[in-house]
Amino acid sequence: MEAQISRQIVNAMKARDAERTGTLRLIKTALMNKAIEKRGALSQAESEQVLASMIKQRRDSIEQFTKGNRPELAAKEAAEIVVIEEFLPRALDEAALAAVVAEAIAELAASSRSKPGPREMGAAMKAVQAKLQAAGNRAEGRVVSDLVKKALAG
Repeated sequence: MEAQISRQIVNAMKARDAERTGTLRLIKTALMNKAIEKRGALSQAESEQVLASMIKQRRDSIEQFTKGNRPELAAKEAAEIVVIEEFLPRALDEAALAAVVAEAIAELAASSRSKPGPREMGAAMKAVQAKLQAAGNRAEGRVVSDLVKKALAG
């Protein structure tokens, strides 16, 4: 992934795209810092985790900038998210994610022999995240949480 990002940095610099160059450098730095912290090379899953946390930080920033009436800063953060997402697997849409949630809850119900309720939120979240990771998919935690809550309540 780092080699791909380095190539993208060179291409962005040649195209004189300052915003993309800056975002790519942020990505490369975050990955390098995590590798240094780990004291070794990052696996693909670890690299994706770093990028997912970068996206989450930017979404939080967008929310704060919107509340603070700073649309230009929110737009900058949104543009960075678009660049970061290029290096992650496609996020599942809500319909596909709902199917994964339903499947995980059905498996929980089969193993516990009773219909899971809101108390099993943690176990359901773990099961859904495990299914997503096993399939090589990703989804925003907040969306997964909302779908699991709906499924357990209903």
